[in-house]
Amino acid sequence: MSSSGFQLYTELWHDRFIGGLKRNQRIRRAPLLAVGLAGLWVIAVLSLQRLMIFPRYLLQPDARPGQGVRGLVRLTVDSPEGAVEGWLLPGDGVGAGHPGPAVIFAHGNAELIEHWPEMLEPYRRLGISVLLPEYRGYGRSAGSPSQAAIAEDMTAFYDQLARRPEVDPARIIFHGRSLGGGAVCDLARRRKPAAVVLMSSFSSMKRMARRYLVPGFMVRDPFDNLDVVSRLAAPLLIVHGRHDGVVPYAHAEQLHAAAPGSALVGYDADHNDCPPDWARFFVDVTCFLREAKILPPSLGPGGV
Repeated sequence: MSSSGFQLYTELWHDRFIGGLKRNQRIRRAPLLAVGLAGLWVIAVLSLQRLMIFPRYLLQPDARPGQGVRGLVRLTVDSPEGAVEGWLLPGDGVGAGHPGPAVIFAHGNAELIEHWPEMLEPYRRLGISVLLPEYRGYGRSAGSPSQAAIAEDMTAFYDQLARRPEVDPARIIFHGRSLGGGAVCDLARRRKPAAVVLMSSFSSMKRMARRYLVPGFMVRDPFDNLDVVSRLAAPLLIVHGRHDGVVPYAHAEQLHAAAPGSALVGYDADHNDCPPDWARFFVDVTCFLREAKILPPSLGPGGV
């Protein structure tokens, strides 16, 4: 073999040998890279999911909260993380000698209690007092939100409400919107409601997580509404937008199917504009509460 041929041979052998080693190294590194990426994804899901479920950092509390809200009574729950705020709005015509029904309204995950007094005024005109409990870490309330924290505080707020002389404890309604549906369903595990209204709510947070390819076992706050309504011994009204792009209408259908005797009302609406007509919604609520015997049959929508 000539010297040039030998040199070519050694170069080819070197390229194949060294190239093979490099390829083997890349092959060995691939599983390690996959494991590393999977680990980062798990860490991100576990650490960031509560920022997505409870985006309280996006909300700016009112500078003068409660100003102009008639009859506002401020309540507080002393949680292990500090004080949690609640607002009680007495229903028209109720008092110590004339107790009436009350509704606990749990708001959505990107809302605060000060967003709701005007919208819920029709409840008050029906003679129904309104309790607006805040979530930990929202608004002026201390701590960090979680399913366990919300359940603990909602139970404490319920117990305060049930002891008040202007409230009939046998006629306390649970009303939750979106995430608040999870809050009131969780409360229904611990305290018996006279009736439940779920607005634009989900069947469970695990089912919601599937849309984002997150397996159920990684969901830290599962909010299993489906399990609660399947065992619920109280009238249930489900209202939902048929075009809801956040919580698909199928979730409402699942809740309705799991709760025999429940009522499902669909509106031509998305998530944040449901119901599209609040006057129509309160007509539906009034009829529902009459049938549940929480309101007298003669009382019309708006309390007239």
